[in-house]
Amino acid sequence: MYIQSMKPHFKPIPSESNLFKIELQENSKEFDYPWHYHPELEITYILSSHGVRYVGNSTENFYCDDLVLLGANLPHTWHISGDEDEPATAIVIYLKEGFLNETWMQSIEFKAIAGLLTEMNKGIVVDREKALQLKPKFLRLLNAPAFERMIILLEILQDLARNTQFRFLCSQEFTGALNRTDNARINAVYDYIQSHYLQQVSLSEISNRVNMSEKYFSRFFSKVMKKPFFEFLNEYRINRACKLLIETDMQISEVCYSSGFESVSFFYRQFRKFKGCQPKTYRRNYQRVAELRLLAS
Repeated sequence: MYIQSMKPHFKPIPSESNLFKIELQENSKEFDYPWHYHPELEITYILSSHGVRYVGNSTENFYCDDLVLLGANLPHTWHISGDEDEPATAIVIYLKEGFLNETWMQSIEFKAIAGLLTEMNKGIVVDREKALQLKPKFLRLLNAPAFERMIILLEILQDLARNTQFRFLCSQEFTGALNRTDNARINAVYDYIQSHYLQQVSLSEISNRVNMSEKYFSRFFSKVMKKPFFEFLNEYRINRACKLLIETDMQISEVCYSSGFESVSFFYRQFRKFKGCQPKTYRRNYQRVAELRLLAS
């Protein structure tokens, strides 16, 4: 799912069924679809690989057993990082626009699922522990007969609808319905951030890249991405910091400068803003959870 262009592409989802489609994506090439959107709702369970996940205006690291629910026309892509020989596999479910007809959606039996499908418009990431509980059902979907597959899928949706172990990826609904000019501008901004986040980024430089005045660019970016440009940039840097905290034994100050921040005190404030804790606590909590999982396995 490497990002060659951050312009969201429309992706057609062909399927024999009028209700849903289930795919097992088994290699990096299948993950290579660029930043895109489609009218189908999507449920993606990462079986292996790791990297950066882009959903709407959210940028986060992902690892195996990452379970994400996406609403219609919500732009997204997964960017694989690390060892190219590591297999990249995922189970992807596409729910067609008429998956549940209006009568079913308004019935008491499907009330919880109907609510879930609506909430997916903001993007949902399910806690890993809950994802692991559901993993056997996702795997059963791959080889089940057509009718049984439908029953298993409804069971998964009902479990997810009742689940409280989740969080939204976007604070507001986010749509890929941008005109061609705006797409090109957002594309240029994403490319610039990925290439220059370690450097000092000025509003003047980034606005010049998209042929706008600083004032107009600030309004444009906030309107399209639902957050100010520098908030988006700092969030991107904090997620780079999280990756370093998890995958290296760097000192906190090293992580700060290696993520593009110039001030340790500002880095601490931004880390607490986006992650709700200090960097040392984030690392310690991750290590504690990893140890518990190792003992349980």
